[in-house]
Amino acid sequence: MMLLVTGGAGFIGSNFIRVMLDEYPDLQLINFDALTYAGNLENLADIAKDPRYTFFKGDITLARDIEPVLAGKAVDAVVHFAAESHVDRSLHLGPQAFILANVLGTQNLLDACRAHKVARFVHVSTDEVYGSLGPVGRFTEASPVQPNNPYAATKAASDFMVRAACRSHGLDAVITRCSNNFGPYQFPEKLIPLMITNALEDKPLPVYGDGRQVRDWIYVEDHCRGVDAVLRRGKTGEVYNIGGSHDVPNLDVVRRILAILRKPESLIQYVKDRPGHDRRYAMDAAKIECDLGWKPCFDFDAALEKTVAWYLAHRSWWERIRSGEYRNYYAAMYGNR
Repeated sequence: MMLLVTGGAGFIGSNFIRVMLDEYPDLQLINFDALTYAGNLENLADIAKDPRYTFFKGDITLARDIEPVLAGKAVDAVVHFAAESHVDRSLHLGPQAFILANVLGTQNLLDACRAHKVARFVHVSTDEVYGSLGPVGRFTEASPVQPNNPYAATKAASDFMVRAACRSHGLDAVITRCSNNFGPYQFPEKLIPLMITNALEDKPLPVYGDGRQVRDWIYVEDHCRGVDAVLRRGKTGEVYNIGGSHDVPNLDVVRRILAILRKPESLIQYVKDRPGHDRRYAMDAAKIECDLGWKPCFDFDAALEKTVAWYLAHRSWWERIRSGEYRNYYAAMYGNR
């Protein structure tokens, strides 16, 4: 198989590339990434010289960047991770970059895949398109799409463009919607790496509101294997939820990190809640488990300890990221809250 992965230098994309190359010795893989703030080729330094792997720098918002990657390459499938993905940035820095990347960028890819007769398109989306749950129940694939922030709205729009390409033009496309990921190489604006790295530097751990927002957590390798299952066995036109079946309040996750690092809970600093903050997400992954035979392998607590250990062992990686522009962003997000 010749596989094109968009956003492969990011957190989930780089983990997916590593899983795929480990799993399939005969795979040829192209990584297409714009290397924006969260894209880092250092994430894939260990496989950069693998003859099965090729990197192309390009922007999905520019059709002219996509064309030469697909032209003459006989790409069998595209797995589309590339996206602007952080809710806070969509709220405080504006939605324009999200609209361009998540909506226009996805449409550019769909058009190119149709033009070059790519056999399968896997669109990686998020549970946030469903909005917020009440105190009970779980999102299923039949749950209404009701996004509550600009990031989620643009992901929902991209989901609908994929659906339209499948229904209107016959593109063999499938959609995955996953819960909150964690693991190695995650950019430290997201909850778990932010709390780990701040705790390691004895800095305050900013927790929104009362910290009781509930999220379903999945270790990134489990998510990657779920995407692979959908790529190989998913039914055209279907949506598959991927979840870890571990939905807990954010505050509990923060306290668990502090316990692993043997740091005091006095580091927790409650800050003003963000606008439209969804109260609870929980995913029902029965469909992918029953239809495709996938299920998560990693226990949350063990995977969290594994993740903390990775950030301890790779301090130089995240210290470089937290310099410069990231400091300005962090001050804007949390400095006056």
